Amino acid sequence: MSVQHADQFQRARAEAHQQPPRRRRHALLPVIGAAAAALVLAGCGGSALAPDTQSMPAATAAATRPADRGLPPWPAPADPYPGIKAAGLSIGPMGMAEHYHAHLDVFVDGKQTPVAADIGIDPQTEEMTALHTHDTRGVIHIEAHKKGDTYTLGQLFQQWSVALTPDQIGALKTGGGKALAAYVNGKKVDGDPAAIVLKPHMQIALAHGTPDPSFTPSAGYQFEPGE
Repeated sequence: MSVQHADQFQRARAEAHQQPPRRRRHALLPVIGAAAAALVLAGCGGSALAPDTQSMPAATAAATRPADRGLPPWPAPADPYPGIKAAGLSIGPMGMAEHYHAHLDVFVDGKQTPVAADIGIDPQTEEMTALHTHDTRGVIHIEAHKKGDTYTLGQLFQQWSVALTPDQIGALKTGGGKALAAYVNGKKVDGDPAAIVLKPHMQIALAHGTPDPSFTPSAGYQFEPGE
């Protein structure tokens, strides 16, 4: 507290003690409040308090950034809309211009992990984007509103809220003897797996873990009649 504010406080206190008891408490409150405000402003460089993200604890700051969704299995997010927005898609009635399917397998250390059901679907309204899943078979549905529209594997993962880069899937990263490989129709492909463009009856496999020369992903998938 500055000398000026201390003097004001002492004068107000003396005056308050000369007043009837009922008025003393109320007479002190404005000055106490002003003195407290002066201390707060002095500590803040003369400005009002505001959140400072640069001084947040690491755990709190990390919570404000998009999550990689941890280790598998990865369920569909409870709130689908942030992922849908990140994928550049919108939710609404089913598209009718084109309708086809692709299939995705995900392997972690040689074991298959499920692809979540209801990716890209609002659980309340059951409306969906043009790119979505209905069950855990790994069947990806493409129901486009415009003929010729293209969709990527990365857009599916964005709606799933699971990280997918050339060296990461979810919280599983490469390095330390671990690798991430992508296969299309049984053949290994290089580059960013998120950039894979989905095509009718395409079979995609992602495999994370210690490379196994004997690992041979399926070159195709037995879709159900009509898929």
